[in-house]
Amino acid sequence: MPRDDTGYAVPVPERVRRVVSIVPSLTETVAVTAPELLVGATDWCTRPEGLDVARVRGTKNPDLERIAGLRPDVVLGNTEENRPADVAAMRAAGIPVWMTEIRTVDEALASLRRMLAEACRVPAPGWLDEASRVWADVSPGAPRRAVIPIWRRPWMVVGRDTFAGDVLRRLGVSNVYAGHPDRYPKVPLDELNAVGADLVVLPDEPYAFTGDDGPESFPGLDVALVSGRFLTWYGPSMADAPAALSRQLAGARAY
Repeated sequence: MPRDDTGYAVPVPERVRRVVSIVPSLTETVAVTAPELLVGATDWCTRPEGLDVARVRGTKNPDLERIAGLRPDVVLGNTEENRPADVAAMRAAGIPVWMTEIRTVDEALASLRRMLAEACRVPAPGWLDEASRVWADVSPGAPRRAVIPIWRRPWMVVGRDTFAGDVLRRLGVSNVYAGHPDRYPKVPLDELNAVGADLVVLPDEPYAFTGDDGPESFPGLDVALVSGRFLTWYGPSMADAPAALSRQLAGARAY
């Protein structure tokens, strides 16, 4: 019996026909690789555009009855995105749940390959091979020390052991809060401005930072507005992420 990223033995059938994903990036992964398998996804699963499957509410409040009614061969989740209580409830109801755990680029590439092969029973797609190639060839840009807010009111930033932090590290951007005990610490704005960073990286999700909402809080610091999808999603976007993020980081400026 195959084991997911957490070591849990998941009773996936030899042939998988029906998949429910409760993580947006995993939804895109399956929809691009084997669209005929996907029968359900969360309301937040916006990729690919025009995705037409049953909706099962959100990552933190999935509609468990709706999921059960879709009769999935497997449900795909993630330890950061989904609550253990929901996972336990689905497993108690006899639904196989495959959990991913991803905190680095290398983990993402390996986890997606294993998930597709063992949880979805499909061969590795070309985009995954391409993503592996482009990340192996990444050359970091000029070193920068950055804070990476993901929310405001209150301000929250990327801390230790995160996929986004590893993505930026590979591009030459070191996270000032990489050693913080919390993975997504709340930090007062005055501390963010005084911590010694020379760059602020503002993604457009989960908080939708824009040129008019965010940069004004960091006077005198260079600010890079970046795509949250390229920074935080593990899936088909990984093939384009290094080039796209490098361009966005190179455009950093003081506002």
